[in-house]
Amino acid sequence: MLEGIKIVEYATYIAAPGAGGIMADWGADVIKVEPPGGDPIRMFFASVGVESAINPVFDMDNRGKRAIVLDTAQEGGREALLKLVDRADIFLTNVRPGGLKRAGLDHDALLERCPRLVYASVSGYGLEGPDADRPGMDSAAFWARSGLAAMFSPKGGDPIALRTAFGDHVASMAIVAGVLAALHERNATGKGRLVEASLLRAAHYAGASDFALQHAIGRVSSNKPRMEAPQPLINCFKTSDGHWISLLTRQGEKDWPKLARALNIAEFADDARFSSAKARRENRETLINLLDDAFAARPLTEIAAALDSEAMIWSPILTPREAVADPQALAAGCVVQTPMHDGGVMNAPASPIRFPGADDGPKGTSPRVGEHTRAVLAELGYGTAEIDALFTSGAAG
Repeated sequence: MLEGIKIVEYATYIAAPGAGGIMADWGADVIKVEPPGGDPIRMFFASVGVESAINPVFDMDNRGKRAIVLDTAQEGGREALLKLVDRADIFLTNVRPGGLKRAGLDHDALLERCPRLVYASVSGYGLEGPDADRPGMDSAAFWARSGLAAMFSPKGGDPIALRTAFGDHVASMAIVAGVLAALHERNATGKGRLVEASLLRAAHYAGASDFALQHAIGRVSSNKPRMEAPQPLINCFKTSDGHWISLLTRQGEKDWPKLARALNIAEFADDARFSSAKARRENRETLINLLDDAFAARPLTEIAAALDSEAMIWSPILTPREAVADPQALAAGCVVQTPMHDGGVMNAPASPIRFPGADDGPKGTSPRVGEHTRAVLAELGYGTAEIDALFTSGAAG
């Protein structure tokens, strides 16, 4: 769908490269501009003291891109980057605003140079305010500063850690949406624009239902242990063969009698202690114990059939090992085969949207450091001697 769109990705780590990766899957020509030594996320395993011949974390967000190395602190490297930008539809960066300003690569400078450019800025905290230039990865800006970490932590418990790049990938999806909206506008008006995304703002949207309550009534409920769930029917339960399931119910009172029938406790459907949401909340410990016994009486296969017979909303709680092999995930297109440098392929997560009938999967391997520097510079009109001089000076690599 994005064939013919040219993106210059002047970014490291995950949130911005993740957005570039989605658009590369969809056919855009993404040129990844790395500093000397490469994107630090290439060192993902080494940074935790582990040796690995592969790096699926890097491959995930960089498959199908072309990679060049430019030292933009040198005039030759900066000039090559500007020539790339001159030919681009999108400039995607997560370099901090202050650094971009000092290098003359801020949005004002590049939009003046290239009025049709869509300039996508990705930061921890946004482009304005006292922390605009503060470094902020997802565990800080998306998770901790936003309030999400406090909301997810059980009441009275220690904060829980965010999984690797979770907030980054939420932001990646937001960035793609904003960039494509700006491209649509540019196609109509002929003018590009600044698209500003931040981990902090993406987090506030991801937690928007709770934050809407906070704004409106001044508080949100805390995460509580399952025995203290304010809506005891929305909870997790374990079957006789040790499988956990997540149970949800719809608003209103229609699901409680259905659940009682499915669990062979229909005699409790009209029990005054459980006959309304308020009563169930007041008697939640008694009700949860009753439900625990009912779920624990049968294996998952029987519980699944019983819940499905009443059209209840539920799901098994899968482990990551189970989830990547889940037949429904495979049918939904959640897993794609990514080309490897040795000619083979490996399974990896798909980008978040499917376009049935279109080629919306990985377009190639993730690039090695500087793999395409010479070829891309030649496309920009540099001669062999000029390219050699850039390599000799260290402006390119």
